[in-house]
Amino acid sequence: MRDSLRQKIIEICDRKITQKGPNVGLSFYAFFANRNDDPDLLMEAANWWIKTHQLDHFEKATKIRDMVQGGK
Repeated sequence: MRDSLRQKIIEICDRKITQKGPNVGLSFYAFFANRNDDPDLLMEAANWWIKTHQLDHFEKATKIRDMVQGGK
């Protein structure tokens, strides 16, 4: 995963956790605007989420942040 995507995921997870608490769930779509302005980046996130880690559609933000920070 490219560093820019990794940093973006961590920032958004931190923001969602601060706003809604440690049990907030999100999907990989949370890292993108409603407009698909970077399809390659979207597919990179989807591949990491779905193919690499076989995660459910919604996962806890704390779990995703910890996975990304740990380099998984």
